[in-house]
Amino acid sequence: MYDLTTRKRVLSLLGQGYSLNTVSKQTGISRSAIRAWRDAGPEPKTGQRSLCPRCTRPRRGPEDRTAYAYLLGLYLGDGCISRLARTYSLRIACADAWPGLIDACEAAMTAVRPDNRVNRVRRQGCTMVTSHSNHWPCLFPQHGPGRKHERRIVLEDWQREIVDGQPWEFVRGLIHSDGCRVTNWTTRTVGGEPRRYEYPRYFFTNASDDIRGLFTRALDGLGVEWRSLRQSRRAQTLSIARRGSVALMDAHVGAKF
Repeated sequence: MYDLTTRKRVLSLLGQGYSLNTVSKQTGISRSAIRAWRDAGPEPKTGQRSLCPRCTRPRRGPEDRTAYAYLLGLYLGDGCISRLARTYSLRIACADAWPGLIDACEAAMTAVRPDNRVNRVRRQGCTMVTSHSNHWPCLFPQHGPGRKHERRIVLEDWQREIVDGQPWEFVRGLIHSDGCRVTNWTTRTVGGEPRRYEYPRYFFTNASDDIRGLFTRALDGLGVEWRSLRQSRRAQTLSIARRGSVALMDAHVGAKF
């Protein structure tokens, strides 16, 4: 959890005219957390426990839809839900090379289940961002036995409504888990001389046909052009390389940090 001083400093930057994306990059705090502080104020909410939105009547989706869309993308990429003796554990594997990703994951997990503590468990080369709650399977009904790419992954209607309303956060979560932004290069002959030419592109690799389908459906709706690379391995890679599409991804997703 971020202290009150940090929250007020972030809101001060917004007040100076900086965008959510700029403040997020400067501070390493997720846009979903910053947006929540902007809308609800910097003071942490206390004294009232939040009910599971899927266990109430009528059923509804999580209040922070932005955080949920991002966390859903992370879960589908590098997350798992495990049954413990008395509860369930949601774990998202985040590479230590990207400390900003770890912070963003923790902030999103906290925003979705504010009454459940979020822990960081160190592993070799990565950090498992972990939270225990009986309600994680309610919020991620894709949970089930076996690996995600070995079973059907289909969003429920309420999840699809959230993804359709927050497609960039969903794409951002998928890229931050199973994707990357890289700089490719090639050579071109100009005036008889070979010259090096560099260009950015995004990759997304996942073994599940269903998860790749959710990713490309979101991209299609956002006007981002993509193509599938020819590969013999199970985990297939999708590429986003056209200049206009990369510019869109840079504006709304960006590289891991």
